[in-house]
Amino acid sequence: MTTTTLETASLDERGRLLHAGDVTAQLALAVTRLEAALAARGHLPAALTGLTVHTTRRAALLDVLDVLTERLSTTGAAPHLDVREVARLTHPGQLLALTATLTPGEDMTTFQTVHSTSAEAATLALRTAAPGCVVLPGEPAYDAARLPWNVAVDQRPAAVASPTTVNEVQAVVRAAAGLGLRVAPQSTGHGAGPLAGRLASSVLLRLDRLTGVEVDAERQVARVVGGTLWSDVVEAAAAHGLTALHGSAPDVAVAGYALSGGLSFYARQHGLASSSVVAVELVDARGELVRASADEHAELFWAVRGGGGAFGVVVALEIALLPVADVVAGMMLWPLERAPEVVRGWLAWTREVPESVTSSLRLMSFPPLPQLPPFLSGRRLVVVDGAVLESDERAAELLAPLRELAPEMDTFVRIPSAGLLAVHMDPPGPTPAVSAHAVLGELDDAAVEALLAEAGPGTTTSLMFAELRQLGGAVARPAAGGGATSHLPGEYAMFCVAVAPVPEAAAAGLADARATVAAMTPWHAGRRVLTFTEEAVDTSTAFDAATWDRLRAVRADVDPAGVFQANHDLL
Repeated sequence: MTTTTLETASLDERGRLLHAGDVTAQLALAVTRLEAALAARGHLPAALTGLTVHTTRRAALLDVLDVLTERLSTTGAAPHLDVREVARLTHPGQLLALTATLTPGEDMTTFQTVHSTSAEAATLALRTAAPGCVVLPGEPAYDAARLPWNVAVDQRPAAVASPTTVNEVQAVVRAAAGLGLRVAPQSTGHGAGPLAGRLASSVLLRLDRLTGVEVDAERQVARVVGGTLWSDVVEAAAAHGLTALHGSAPDVAVAGYALSGGLSFYARQHGLASSSVVAVELVDARGELVRASADEHAELFWAVRGGGGAFGVVVALEIALLPVADVVAGMMLWPLERAPEVVRGWLAWTREVPESVTSSLRLMSFPPLPQLPPFLSGRRLVVVDGAVLESDERAAELLAPLRELAPEMDTFVRIPSAGLLAVHMDPPGPTPAVSAHAVLGELDDAAVEALLAEAGPGTTTSLMFAELRQLGGAVARPAAGGGATSHLPGEYAMFCVAVAPVPEAAAAGLADARATVAAMTPWHAGRRVLTFTEEAVDTSTAFDAATWDRLRAVRADVDPAGVFQANHDLL
């Protein structure tokens, strides 16, 4: 009789044991690993005739054995079950391993729960789970499949899966989890930076082929599928005189933005985009499709609205729309030499305007490129842009103090709401970039001087822009029934970005971005906006202590084995 043994221990991509001392998490992972190992060899769970659990903690295991028996029941397996206590297993902290016997006539195969497995088994299981959707390292399509929107980020996952159906998403999750691989959901990869160097034992699950949007005009709700972009949602909503709490770029996906907070040019009046989410459909760590709303899986619903992608693969979400068919919006620009006057004037203006106004100020540097319009190409500028949810007369009144600063260009006018996506002049396609970010409090004259010393007239910064995004208003108030991120403290979100076409430019740009943020340290408010955080950080800095603890508890409940890998993880 032939015996085959897979590698033992629950290891992460760095070879460290996961869930040491947590018998529930190890058992849950053992079951999914066993199913995948069976599938890789062409067997269904029903083929099992015997299953032995070797454990160093028999009493603790018996308390949670229903995790195993319930799963066996749902898969149609009815093996003879035996629990054997042993003094120790292969790895320190490993609490259990499974030995499975197949139907008579089959060889006995020993499966021990692990997080690292052979490339051959992984390849077969993933290919079987989602035929035609999986690309592996070394294959011709791998480099294109792994490339995020921020092309400066070098993602090298164990595999890339690009499902087109929810069933394929479920199959990939089950297969990956069973093989001890993590699953990193991604739509566009705008914020892929934190994943660099962390995907060696992960399946990158791209959702850019799973898209679609339906608008219920009567309810003023849009159902948005998987990796759908804001441009598609805004266009569909505009046909009904509606819009959404979208971001400033048309090619950002709805899910990643909304589930991490989402700061729009309507935010000071209507709050964060995460609070506009009314339901989420996600594939959980078991590969099951779950709907979460205020009435279903309420704690999970709370967590996903602001907690990011650590709870499952979001395959659809429903968002509330706004009855806004048109809006006063645009930009004003000045030569950078006017920055001392304009920055001070804008800051004073932001302290006075009502919540109907949301704006940003950027100190910008444009390279001399022929594809740029002459008013931008090769120039350094101060740009103020945003939206005003008021009548034309009231908007003109509110914008008057900025117009008194005599901008070189002023495009503020009433436009169709869909046109707001173009106002901020975000790059029209994938771009290599590095960045740094902080939330700031009230800014005094010393703060202005500190900012100008880094990115103002006379400086030689490599930054494309240093931005201050106006907060306050509804952004600062906890939303009724809101999720994990329903408001943000602070007065301004700072976002410093440099284009990074080559590694040398990335190093210089990141140094300048960090230096500019560091120069504003006396005015830091101590929190982060996750959608502006494009490097690996301590995720807890985006939340208060109570919210962080609650998020971790939800994560432990819905994904005890740590299958899902978000940009900003909760592990």
